Amino acid sequence: MGREQYQLELQELKNQMTSVVELVKRNIRDSIKFLESRDMKGAGLVIESDEQVNHKCWDIEEHCIRLIATQQPVAGDLRFVFSVLHITNEVERIGDYAKGIARISRKIGAEPLIKPLIDIPRMGDIAVGMLEDALRAFNEGDDKAAREIPTRDIQIDILYRQVHRELLTFVMERPTNMEQCMLLDWVAHNLERVGDRVINICERVIFTVTGEVVDFN
Repeated sequence: MGREQYQLELQELKNQMTSVVELVKRNIRDSIKFLESRDMKGAGLVIESDEQVNHKCWDIEEHCIRLIATQQPVAGDLRFVFSVLHITNEVERIGDYAKGIARISRKIGAEPLIKPLIDIPRMGDIAVGMLEDALRAFNEGDDKAAREIPTRDIQIDILYRQVHRELLTFVMERPTNMEQCMLLDWVAHNLERVGDRVINICERVIFTVTGEVVDFN
C-alpha cells in the first residue's frame, strides 16, 4: 500500500468515526424526545438502532486491526490508530446509555410523567454538544479544544444533582412516585456518564496530538 493510499485509509477511519458518532448523537436526542412524548414505538427504534451502532464500531475495530497488521504504523500514526480503537469503545458505551434511556422509557410505559422534563433535556443537549465537539477536535487534531470541552461537564453534574434532589422531594411528598423517580434518576445518571465518557475521549485526543497523558477525572 502506497503512502497516498495509506493516508486515504486513515481518513476513512475518521469518516467511520464520524458516521457512528452521528448515529449515537441522534439516539441520545431521540431517547430523550421519546421519553418526553411517551412514544413507545420511537423508544423501540432507538433500542433497535443500537445494533447498528455496535456493527459500525466492530467495522472500525476490524479496520484498525487490519491497518496495524498490514502497515505496522509507527509514532503518530500508531497513536492515531490506537486512539481510534479507544474512542470507538467510548462511543459504543455512549450508545448503550441512549439505549438504556429508551428501555427506561418503555418501562415507564403509558404512565404520565410525574413532572415535565426540564433539566434532563438540558443535560442531553450539553452532552451531545460535548460529543460533537470532541469528535471535531479529534478530526482536526485540536488539543486546545479537547482541553476546554471537559469544563462543560460541570454543568451536567450540577443539573444531575438538581434532578436527584427534585426527585427525592417527589418521593417524600408521595411515596407512590418512588418507582418512576428511580427510573428518571437513572436516565439522568446515564447522561451524567455520557459526559464522563466524552472526557475520556478528550484525554485521548490530547494524547493523539501531543503524546501527553492527561487525566481530567
